[in-house]
Amino acid sequence: MGCSEAAMDAPDSLDQEEQHLNANHLGDISCTTFNILAPIYKRLNSERRESDFREYWLSRNECILERLLHLKSSIICLQEFWVGNEELVGMYEKRLTDAGYVTYKLARTNNRGDGLLTAVHQNHFQVLNYKELLFNDFGDRVAQILHVKLVVHFSQKRSVDIEKEALIVNTHLLFPHNSSFCFPRLQQVYKILQYIRSYCEECQIPPVPIILCGDWNGSKKGHVYKFLRSQGFVSSYDIAHHYTDSDEDAHKWVSHLNHRGNLCGVDFIWLYNPNNHRKPMNQSFMEAVLGNIKSHLFKVSIEGTESLHLLKTSQKVRSYITYSQFSQTLTELGIPSHPLYGCSIEEIKALWDHVDTDRDGVIDFSHLDRTLNLHQLFWQREEDSEEPAWRETLPNISNNATTIGFNVKNAFLFPPEVERGIWPENYSLSDHAHLTVEFSLVRLQCY
Repeated sequence: MGCSEAAMDAPDSLDQEEQHLNANHLGDISCTTFNILAPIYKRLNSERRESDFREYWLSRNECILERLLHLKSSIICLQEFWVGNEELVGMYEKRLTDAGYVTYKLARTNNRGDGLLTAVHQNHFQVLNYKELLFNDFGDRVAQILHVKLVVHFSQKRSVDIEKEALIVNTHLLFPHNSSFCFPRLQQVYKILQYIRSYCEECQIPPVPIILCGDWNGSKKGHVYKFLRSQGFVSSYDIAHHYTDSDEDAHKWVSHLNHRGNLCGVDFIWLYNPNNHRKPMNQSFMEAVLGNIKSHLFKVSIEGTESLHLLKTSQKVRSYITYSQFSQTLTELGIPSHPLYGCSIEEIKALWDHVDTDRDGVIDFSHLDRTLNLHQLFWQREEDSEEPAWRETLPNISNNATTIGFNVKNAFLFPPEVERGIWPENYSLSDHAHLTVEFSLVRLQCY
């Protein structure tokens, strides 16, 4: 399937501030993602949390709501929303409902106390379906998926057979406490994309744009970022500011001051249009995991740790490893065989089969070395204009359909200092900045 695009009727130009704050004019929608720091996690000192003092958390969240209502975004995605407090939940739901939003909240599993809230403005979207994805892993993470239809009014000539649907996702990935957390984080993203694919197939949804919002708890240099890029998603903020995937641009902006005192850029609004190139998802995931393994091996070699099973053989003349050695190596690298926080037996076997291409039951060291090095080529951005042989798309129900897509018009972080990599001392809304992106509508001809 291929797509070509044409811009919708462009609105009259407005000054930059109005473009930030007003997406009501024809042809634009906007989206804000914000981790609002649940009061149960906000430390006032070594012993007390903000949740112990109603006047503190109430005042801060009233300020957050004022900021959100001032932005007037079409889509609002919040993380660390204190679902366990009825007063706070009621305040958000009433204020957002009064402003024209329909809201959906989802608690993390195992009574963690916080969760997600997604709000979409009824002037811009009609919600066709709402789904909740529970990862059921040791981080108790969840995701919300909204299937929406845009409320836009085109001329009769333009409106004929134009699909006006989209998918919106809100999530908050596991924090990478150490390098062993990389694999379950990749698993969480894989589950989201796999669920989207299954949903589109089951409901026979034509090609639609996808917006992934949230706190991804990882930077542009991580494997989660690279995996999403391989799946045709682009970071809206980086597109708006003409930043690339290069190391040079990896630290141009920040969005989080974490509990370790580190500044990092972790909040993203990802965009996928049906005309974007994407590698087969399972292959991408396997290569991402192999990249993770390579990073672990590199770290082990730097730290001077004893040789792992991957490098051990009972006889010096051996130049290969067996499946049992491979499995043991994953465990020693922090990727254990465990259904909740590691690889399942089926996943380890699938990874082995991905590398053992000749199916002889062993993997030559030379082949493994080539595999671990060649995976880096996979991350490189496609440079030529020809369509790559590995192009894959979401299921195409119609052989010839016109659908709406999104172009990134503008994006900004608040407070503005974080766009220069600086965290202002007087910022107190959260330990995260909020990210707002404005999109213009385009027509995509899919065939």
